Amino acid sequence: MDAGEVAGLIAAIAFAVLVILLAVPILKLAGTVGAATRAINDLNDRTGPLLADVDETVKNVNVALSQVQVSLDGVNLQLAKVDTITEHAAHVTANVANLSTVVSAAAANPLVKVASFGYGLRKAARARRRADDEREVRDTLKQRRKAAR
Repeated sequence: MDAGEVAGLIAAIAFAVLVILLAVPILKLAGTVGAATRAINDLNDRTGPLLADVDETVKNVNVALSQVQVSLDGVNLQLAKVDTITEHAAHVTANVANLSTVVSAAAANPLVKVASFGYGLRKAARARRRADDEREVRDTLKQRRKAAR
């Protein structure tokens, strides 16, 4: 064997060792890829039922939301009726207030006249009593003066 053949043999052995050394990480990488593939398949198998459950939940939420919408529509109708009732009550209250003012004015005017008449009578009666009392006192004083003379 000459030197060129020995060099070719060494190169072939070195290449074989290199291939064996590189095969170990590649085999380990293949195992990792296989495990990742199994994990993805397992996740895929579990995700299907989970997504079905989520879909069912979303459908139930949509049904509940439609029921809430129907309820809110009913509440809005009732509130519209309450607004109408409140408006009518406000009109009735305003009419009652106006009627109260009219009745008060109508009743107060004669009452004021009666009260004024009563006050005038009392004042006249008091003035007359006072005049009688003063006349009596004057007459008594005149009699005393005459008697004293």
